[in-house]
Amino acid sequence: MAENGRDGYNRRRNKFKDRQQQNKDKNTQKPQQKGAEKPRFDKQRGTLIDRPQWVPPKLGQNQIPRSECPYCGKPVNDLSSALTDPASGNPVHFDCVLRKLSDREPLQEGESITYIGGGRFGIVQFPNPQDINHFVIKRIIQWEDKEKRAPWRRTVADNFSLT
Repeated sequence: MAENGRDGYNRRRNKFKDRQQQNKDKNTQKPQQKGAEKPRFDKQRGTLIDRPQWVPPKLGQNQIPRSECPYCGKPVNDLSSALTDPASGNPVHFDCVLRKLSDREPLQEGESITYIGGGRFGIVQFPNPQDINHFVIKRIIQWEDKEKRAPWRRTVADNFSLT
């Protein structure tokens, strides 16, 4: 009767119990720390090397300059979107510059003043007002000198970036 497997011994169940016991034995062993015992090995030189610890860079501790807009008299809080006044070199609100240019420049129908980058504005004409992807730049207005950087920009950049 023992040969036909009906003697009460279940091979599958016992095999499963054996695996459970092996897993318990593995889990009770002391876990090893990764990387703490193994120093880094340089394959080309054949030597062990220590990796330097990364230290975050210290940003500038200078105070961000606070100044008033010469056009509206309000303080310029957002220096990232401010432009330089060509006369005084002080920061100016972007909206104040746009307002001053729209007062100074006559616009025809379908034209608008748009910032095109690099301290320049453009009088832009849209042939189809619904299609803003197609336009023609009629005239470029240079507001900031590309070669001359305002001193207040350097102090702002030093507080946010080291490159």
